[in-house]
Amino acid sequence: MVGFPRNLPRASAQRVGYASRVLGPLGILGGGQLGRMTLQAASVLGVDVVIAERFADSPAARLTQRSVVFHNGWDDAQSLDEVAKLASTVTLENEFVDAAVLRALERRGCTVLPSPDCVASVQDKLLQKRALAQAELPVAHFTDDLDTAEKELGWPLMLKSRRDGYDGRGNALVRSRQELLEAAERLGRGVYAEQYVTFERELAVIVVRGLDDQTVTYPVVETRQDPRLHICRSVLSPAAAPTEVAQQAASVARAAVTAVGGVGTFGVELFLLKDGGVLINELAPRPHNSGHYTIEACVTSQFSNHVRAVLGLPLGSPEMRQPAAAMVNILGSEHSASVDLAAALKKVPGAYVHLYGKEPRPGRKLGHVTALGAAVQEALRKANQAADAIKL
Repeated sequence: MVGFPRNLPRASAQRVGYASRVLGPLGILGGGQLGRMTLQAASVLGVDVVIAERFADSPAARLTQRSVVFHNGWDDAQSLDEVAKLASTVTLENEFVDAAVLRALERRGCTVLPSPDCVASVQDKLLQKRALAQAELPVAHFTDDLDTAEKELGWPLMLKSRRDGYDGRGNALVRSRQELLEAAERLGRGVYAEQYVTFERELAVIVVRGLDDQTVTYPVVETRQDPRLHICRSVLSPAAAPTEVAQQAASVARAAVTAVGGVGTFGVELFLLKDGGVLINELAPRPHNSGHYTIEACVTSQFSNHVRAVLGLPLGSPEMRQPAAAMVNILGSEHSASVDLAAALKKVPGAYVHLYGKEPRPGRKLGHVTALGAAVQEALRKANQAADAIKL
């Protein structure tokens, strides 16, 4: 039997069944690449994983003998019963599972982390912004009153869906009242308006918070977007920012996760302003694309620390193994082709290639490549060479 870590309150340990069930099974809602990489990290720690998804043969489910298919949607009572029988602790790979589903699992005796209340406040982006503003953290001005949006925010402004938006989907830049009305109709019910922010670059921080409030913060990174698809194309670690800016970004990111009561790995996206200040763009209550580089670049990956956090285990070091790293996403194109993995591995022997086993389609994240180096540009060059050699 494993003893209690000194920095973990016994009550918290009992909540997750630390002494008797620390080796799982751990339930993960979602079978995409984030669930797959979380499962891989859990297996290294000897933790068995149950994958739950709304369809069979998901990328993550292929790596485990334990999976549950929610054929009738996430609120299917029979499937929820099955997950509760198989897993004492449940986490999630995306924020699109409604908090009501997470509460239903709690009623069945599961420990759900991050908590349903936390997920509810984050998955609704208006509630998320309100929570951050209430904590006096820097966010752009926003309103859910479209009648007064012009007066409060001016033109142009961003119209955003409150739920289920990602990778640029669910957002619209509008420059007039007519465009606002058209965008609101197109996006559907549940939108809010946000001040348009001009920024110098986009930053991100991975923060992991444990049940005992232990927190680790990974290096502040720069994220670069594909200008046509509005999807993250590359991540550079560390970001080219003055020390005081990086410290401010990390401090704001930690405070944001604390403000929503987060447990586990969170991705915090920020804007670096021209005056050196930062604004929080949004939070993701799960492992994040901007942290994929941590698998090879850091002593403990964001995925391993997520598993540790939700199971009440001590968190590992986020320290980088080399001075710099770069991650490049492999995106589906209109002209799909077979994977030339051999060419990619031969092109840059020092690159780490991850393919997710997903059906190719334009703009879809199908994999990523990470490279390490003495400097960011060196790592980025190697990662781009390997990514370019893979045709999907």
